[in-house]
Amino acid sequence: MAQKILGQKSSRVKLSWRGFLALALFLFPFWMLLAWYFSPNKKLLIAIIDKTVIDHPAQEHLSLHWVLNQEKFTKNKTDRYDPDVDYFGFFPLEKEQYQLKGLERFDSTQLNDLSNRADAVYITDAYGVFKNEWFKVGKDQDRSGIVYGGMSRQDLFLLQKMKEKKKLIITEFNSIGSPTDSSIRNQFQQMFNITWSGWIGRYFESFDTTVNKELPAWLIGNYKRTHNNQWPFKNSGVAFIHAANDQVVILENKTHLNNELPYIYTFAKGKEHYGMPDKLKYSFWFDIISVNEKSNEVLSEFVIDANTDGARELAKYNIPSRFPAITAHVDNDYRFFYFSADFCDNPVSLTSSYFKGVGFFKWMMYTRGEPLERKSFFWKLYRPLLTTILNDYHDLER
Repeated sequence: MAQKILGQKSSRVKLSWRGFLALALFLFPFWMLLAWYFSPNKKLLIAIIDKTVIDHPAQEHLSLHWVLNQEKFTKNKTDRYDPDVDYFGFFPLEKEQYQLKGLERFDSTQLNDLSNRADAVYITDAYGVFKNEWFKVGKDQDRSGIVYGGMSRQDLFLLQKMKEKKKLIITEFNSIGSPTDSSIRNQFQQMFNITWSGWIGRYFESFDTTVNKELPAWLIGNYKRTHNNQWPFKNSGVAFIHAANDQVVILENKTHLNNELPYIYTFAKGKEHYGMPDKLKYSFWFDIISVNEKSNEVLSEFVIDANTDGARELAKYNIPSRFPAITAHVDNDYRFFYFSADFCDNPVSLTSSYFKGVGFFKWMMYTRGEPLERKSFFWKLYRPLLTTILNDYHDLER
């Protein structure tokens, strides 16, 4: 009898421990939320420029706001950033209406005042909004007249002032590409010692026009224009486009590529200090730049894994197979980063940023093996990179 009673007690004890563990697991997200809520705010006023906002939430700068929210960066002592409000650029309204709230509204005195108040500036996208996207005329993939976009002289003036005041500057593709005026682009390049080749590129999961309806008509048309009206591609691969003359170069998987996807390879400092992985695929838009390595440090680079035929095709058009992905100038005179791709444009949800330590569960946030998914890029590269950049600068300025 005694043994039976002891067995029942032991069973109840086991059940209670199981229940406690289940309760703890159930409440774990609550503790993560509570830990985030009671984390101290960190004031860092960032002038965010995004000229390519079609709707809200604005995906082109949402990744930045995710990091700002997760790290509790605020505009002042208490106010957090709102991705629908806290940026300069294109503001969509209902019924094809919009407001332009870019730096073009400001004179030099106002811009100088902004450079005094702001701790940092981040141009997430200056490509802009075009008529076929906004007024729903034709297809989104077709080219049309611009509504608003391109780096302006006011944007450049602010960058110059921020550089003079040794403040943090972050820019990325597309800040100086088309439709930015060449004179403004040249000034930017001289200011930061980088040079855009004129080439942009992107991975496409299929070049078969009967399968991939997202292939831009202008891409196909420009290739046919210089290749006897032929479009012989069916597989996946990488397309390169030159902005000056619309020249199109296609590297097709198996025909020209050993690996269908571009990869970002990170050097020692990028891995050790900024927490980036050794190697990561990238499947969205990028640009090809060169840098003055006496002035700038390349933290990581893009690699196009071309076979013999692909290397020959690249050489024909003077396109490198390796080129900078992340360029940095971190010195006493100024702090500057250039990301050679749409780093800030990722399909992430702001909701997860309210849970402290959510990065430990990043493996749950994306699907492995899908070439087009970009969430892994956010969780494994962009998030640790930008978090480190902002925290370094915040700690420096304290």
